[in-house]
Amino acid sequence: MSELLEFLGAPGSPYTRKMLSLLRYRRIPYKAMWSMGMQVPEGYPKPKYLLFPTFFLKGEDGEPEAVTDSTPLIQRIEKEYSGRNVFSSDPVLAFLTYLIEDYADEWLSKAMFHYRWSQQPDIDHAADFVIYSSAPSLPKEQASQYIEGFKNRQISRLYVVGSNEITGPIIERSYERFVAILDELLEGSLFVAGHRPSAADFAIYGQLTQLAGVDLTPTQRTKEISPRVSAWVVHMDELSGLDVSDSDWISKEQYADRLGPLLSEIGRVYVPFLLANADAVAAGEKQFETQIDGSLWTQPSFPYQAKCLRWIREEFGALSDEDRGSVLKILAGTGCDALLENEAR
Repeated sequence: MSELLEFLGAPGSPYTRKMLSLLRYRRIPYKAMWSMGMQVPEGYPKPKYLLFPTFFLKGEDGEPEAVTDSTPLIQRIEKEYSGRNVFSSDPVLAFLTYLIEDYADEWLSKAMFHYRWSQQPDIDHAADFVIYSSAPSLPKEQASQYIEGFKNRQISRLYVVGSNEITGPIIERSYERFVAILDELLEGSLFVAGHRPSAADFAIYGQLTQLAGVDLTPTQRTKEISPRVSAWVVHMDELSGLDVSDSDWISKEQYADRLGPLLSEIGRVYVPFLLANADAVAAGEKQFETQIDGSLWTQPSFPYQAKCLRWIREEFGALSDEDRGSVLKILAGTGCDALLENEAR
């Protein structure tokens, strides 16, 4: 292992792109290794589950360890590297951007997976891109075998994210509303929470590298709704030259008005999913149904996203009484307050 921050990733992974952009912005020296398959390079530790990106870091015992999951990775980087932080020093804004980051990672990813693997032109384009972007020099015959196998595996997993004929329109309407909301946020301001990027921006950017830059259908739809958002994705790719200060965050007086529309969208679609999923996981149910945006939503329960809800509540619980009160006031009427009802007591 070198002194560089080393990780294994793939250009077609939104979370790899999220972390790559963040490292560039933070001006942290790194070594990115592209992988087409689920193989760890020789001499590197193996994670329990290989996900992209996988970072190779020093553990508490000083030995190298393989670490996945972008959200705790960002929090660890925040503690270990000073300057140009992606969470505000104000705990209220830090919590709000944490919530938005989680929505981008866990709900916008549904849109990415749905658009990519539910329609034939998108399927063919995505499979080619994912394989060739990681291994451009593969011989055609070998690449074709990888492409076909990868395509079949991904299509078979559509049900895991909840994409089907009934839920597909819910996902698409939600994505289109999100793009319009982001367009308004970016008018007059470089990022979601002001003139410096937060963890939320990098999470959004990661999903949009695919939704607004690779996959055919959502890329075209994004351009139709907001040329601004399409261009912003390119802007986010390289932010090492951006100078920032603490004054670049939005003021406390702006939190509710500025972030309200996005928080309301989160409350409209992601919150009912999180709550129903967590109830199903707690009850040991493998499948659940709920109402999202006035329509039936059904999918397998997912233990990781039950953890996401728990982590959101833990972040909220770590706030002071005053800050918790401020958060609840901002979230009132957005639907997001339902996440924290028990914790507020």
